[in-house]
Amino acid sequence: MSMNGRVSDASGDSVGPRITVGVKALNEERHIAAALTSALAAVEPFGGEVVLADSGSTDRTLDIAAGFPVRVVQLANTAERCCGAGAQLAFQHAQGDYFYLLDGDMVLDPDFLRAGVAFLDQNPRVAAVGGRVREMNTEAHEFQIRATTVARDRNWLPGVVDRLDCGGLYRTEAVRQVGWFADRNLHAFEEFELAARLRARGWTLARIDHPAVDHYGHQMDGYRLLWKRLKSGYSGAPGEVLRGALARAHMPIVLKRLSHVRVGLVVGGWWLLLLACLVTGRWLVLLGLLIAPLAFLTFRRRSLRLGLYSLTAWNVSALGLVLGLLRPRVAPERPLAARDMTQTGTTTV
Repeated sequence: MSMNGRVSDASGDSVGPRITVGVKALNEERHIAAALTSALAAVEPFGGEVVLADSGSTDRTLDIAAGFPVRVVQLANTAERCCGAGAQLAFQHAQGDYFYLLDGDMVLDPDFLRAGVAFLDQNPRVAAVGGRVREMNTEAHEFQIRATTVARDRNWLPGVVDRLDCGGLYRTEAVRQVGWFADRNLHAFEEFELAARLRARGWTLARIDHPAVDHYGHQMDGYRLLWKRLKSGYSGAPGEVLRGALARAHMPIVLKRLSHVRVGLVVGGWWLLLLACLVTGRWLVLLGLLIAPLAFLTFRRRSLRLGLYSLTAWNVSALGLVLGLLRPRVAPERPLAARDMTQTGTTTV
């Protein structure tokens, strides 16, 4: 490796960037300039590259990105638009030995890549490393709950983790061993699904005590967000992950570690009990079945408002589990058609 961090051949000539930051975006005109600025600053010491994978923005996202020295590729078929497709599109065009996926509403810490590369160089069986995530918008129900989770859940704290939600620095070599970065069929949980495949192949994932990103999430009411996720297909992601894992080596990890699958199965059983009470006229039991989960979640969230929201979210997740299981799939290893917007704006790649 040369002193500027680029990979060199035997003659010392640079042959490619050591790090790629892939930025996935859809209508992120409010945040994309900050995301790209932070990504370029982070890769600069490595002579790395930034690839913007756009899923068909109709706002000023691409106009703003045109002012930055980044490669811009856009999903050719917007009917394929989903979280997994955006992430895979970015990886599909990456050239680095390491790959960091950054959402268009995130700001990357300028020193995280340096800390991440050092950690991976010292730990050859670790496939990917993440850092601390700071939630910047906590007005909505969803992100109030997530902020609490980030502060307490072991997967958000330093150490060995099950998955790297909100991004991490991955070895390209490890990802290629398991076939693809993100399952192009997934409307969410692409980081978990990737981690499950990596762990099934014997790789480890870790989080270090170093700031990684500031995340500026949705600023809409939690119930509106749940409705949006139902309409967009996002809520079906647990079912999509489970279906993609059927008869594969990582299926036991999905069943054990993806809580949304377990919650969906439990809620499905709860629905059956409610139906049985309605059919048999056991009204007191029915009332108890309705009150018990709300009481539990209110105690867990320390708030009746958040408890009611969690109960609603659990039901949406259970419905999504069924819808996701039934959703048609495309072979995840099939390349995504894209337009390279950097040069002509029309080249299909």
